[in-house]
Amino acid sequence: MSSLTEKDKPIVQLLLNTGTCPRCIFRFCRVGSQTLYRHPYKDLMQDLTEFLKNNQQQEDAAGFGIVDPPCKRIRLEHTEEVPDDLNQNGVLKHVPLVNDDSAAVENSTVEVCNVCLGILQEFCEADFVKRVCEKVKSADYQFTSFVFSVSLPPQLSVRERAAWLLVKQEMGKLGLSLAKDDIVQLKEAYKWIIHPQLSEELGVPADGKSLFEVSVVFAHPETDEECRFLATACPDCFKPAKNKQSVFTRMAVMKALEKIKEEDFLKHFPCPPCSPKNLCVALEIQCNNGAVFVAGRYNKYSRNLPQTPWIIDGERKLESSVEELISEHLMAEFKADSFNFSSSGREDVDVRTLGNGRPFAIELVNPRRIHFTAEEMKELQQTINNSSDKIRVRDLQLVTREAIGRMKEGEEEKTKTYSALVWTDKAIQKEDIAFLDDIKELKLDQKTPLRVLHRRPLAVRCRIIHTMKSEYIDEHHFRLHLKTQAGTYIKEFVHGDFGRTKPNIGSLLNRTADILELDVESVDVDWPPALDN
Repeated sequence: MSSLTEKDKPIVQLLLNTGTCPRCIFRFCRVGSQTLYRHPYKDLMQDLTEFLKNNQQQEDAAGFGIVDPPCKRIRLEHTEEVPDDLNQNGVLKHVPLVNDDSAAVENSTVEVCNVCLGILQEFCEADFVKRVCEKVKSADYQFTSFVFSVSLPPQLSVRERAAWLLVKQEMGKLGLSLAKDDIVQLKEAYKWIIHPQLSEELGVPADGKSLFEVSVVFAHPETDEECRFLATACPDCFKPAKNKQSVFTRMAVMKALEKIKEEDFLKHFPCPPCSPKNLCVALEIQCNNGAVFVAGRYNKYSRNLPQTPWIIDGERKLESSVEELISEHLMAEFKADSFNFSSSGREDVDVRTLGNGRPFAIELVNPRRIHFTAEEMKELQQTINNSSDKIRVRDLQLVTREAIGRMKEGEEEKTKTYSALVWTDKAIQKEDIAFLDDIKELKLDQKTPLRVLHRRPLAVRCRIIHTMKSEYIDEHHFRLHLKTQAGTYIKEFVHGDFGRTKPNIGSLLNRTADILELDVESVDVDWPPALDN
């Protein structure tokens, strides 16, 4: 319904008399014209007053606002009188009117709406829009569109329920009905008004799928206690949560309102709701960009560098890590708040990663800068590589969140190639280890290694050694090249981990064996795509 008709007059008069603002009246009258809500507040009040005066109009001629089609709006003649003040409920006083537009109801004289608590009044004005846009511009984000979100005080739902019951009762007297779902949602109406203003001021379109979010959190301390009766009537709806400051969340209040009986509601809450003294306050105006994902492959050349920060009992063991050496440069260039590092498997602190490197991805949270050319990414990669001789990065590129799934899928399905320097307690000859080259698809039972048992669940995992190739060095040393299933514990396969991995190199050679050095030679995950850099 995009216009007011004769049957709306009792509702308009009722809500005006109880201190409801014009835009909330339109919501209860099911007005769906977005353009109408955007008209100046004082014009809307004047038009509502004129609408109520027009008792002689026929229903088909009582159209109000933007009628589509045709486009038409009742306008006040200059000879008509306009209100210059409001009574204590925000209703126009019956005083002599003048024919000067400047005498129209000004925002400064408007009492706070008893339903929206001022959301559809003061916070729809240009001054507030500019305040939001100044916050956005000062945050220095890159964005090509925006999505606007708003958090409303939960007591607004209680007040809206009270107003709906009032209107429902009045319409019942006229043989009409109004379902809760017929009312235009407050958030929806607010966005109809705000979106065009923000879009014009920011110079980009509003887009519900945009990754750049502008959010406003409203509060109304004066009426914070209005939800408490619901906790007594519906205690099951309000359960404490660790991450919530109050049990009176919007969802909990809505759940309670659905559960409470109308007669019980009316016993505890005034209908109509009383007019507040103060407007809502905008507690927070925040901006947030959706995460950006950067992927690549890294080589690790140090045997004294963990993949991630090595901290035990709050004490840092080593000064840096692969994660930090890469992320510190990305964080600086993308101007992000934080990051999350992930990779296709991980190597121990004393293990090198050679060959084409190990695939990794970094999620950059709330980045200010999001647009990078291929050349800029190449320069960023070079900056990382020039900063340390312990690591090297290749194929650095922007990827989607969905693409990262391909890296994770390969962790257990793909193969990895290793090179291990093995020591034996008893002397060996080349022929003593030659038989290892003939072993194919060797199945292992690996109980969770003792060295990782503090952070991994105890389990027996079946793993496969696809191939082995031995390289004799001397009587007590040889190098073993292995191609294995991803997730195989190579160190434990060599020394046996006190019998927790069976079979192992020691049991196969019938002697004690240990591993002195280990290198990852390849991680056979075909991601991210190789770049010509």
